[in-house]
Amino acid sequence: MSLSNLNLQVRGPDLLLPVLVRPGAKRDEIIGVREGVLKVAVTAPPVDGKANTACRRLLATTLKVPLTHVEIIAGAQARHKRIRIRNADLVSFTARLAPLLK
Repeated sequence: MSLSNLNLQVRGPDLLLPVLVRPGAKRDEIIGVREGVLKVAVTAPPVDGKANTACRRLLATTLKVPLTHVEIIAGAQARHKRIRIRNADLVSFTARLAPLLK
């Protein structure tokens, strides 16, 4: 389980990453990387966009970026999502996420 396995794409100043969200979990957490996808668990149910908001909030808090910089660009109605982190620094992204994946 390593960050090097994450299918992360750099698009100009933004980072794009695939995320698999598990709603209704016992706690909000980043579980790890599996088959190139970042696995995230959130306590919020998959109703009225609550799980999406919880996922965005968890990533924003973990990466120390504003919530407005975390955007779901595909898969808003699915567990598999494509997320854009706007104006992200790859070095900071790696430094903040890597310790959680060990």
